[in-house]
Amino acid sequence: QVQLVESGGGLVQAGGSLRLSCAASGSIFNISVVGWYRQAPGKQREWVAVITWGDSTKYADSVKGRFTISRDNAKNTVCLQMNSLKPEDTAVYYCNAQVGPKGVWGQGTQVTVSS
Repeated sequence: QVQLVESGGGLVQAGGSLRLSCAASGSIFNISVVGWYRQAPGKQREWVAVITWGDSTKYADSVKGRFTISRDNAKNTVCLQMNSLKPEDTAVYYCNAQVGPKGVWGQGTQVTVSS
């Protein structure tokens, strides 16, 4: 089994930056893709960014140019660097790992951007 733990959320002013981390443990050799998602109050969870184990990356249009997803193999961690944050980025951010045919979720970390 794979376990995911997110960290790095917090309160930041608009224009500021945060760096989220997703630490994986367990049977990580079965992980093919890791993605970040977010869910704002009253809204559906939406995809933000994804990285494959071949280091291909993709971003949602809403964060392209501001967010960067990266992987640290030595630490079994996937990070999301978020710059130029906007109030509309406020949400709970979740990490998701594709493990074979199944998706595994972390518990989420709150990001709040004040105007």
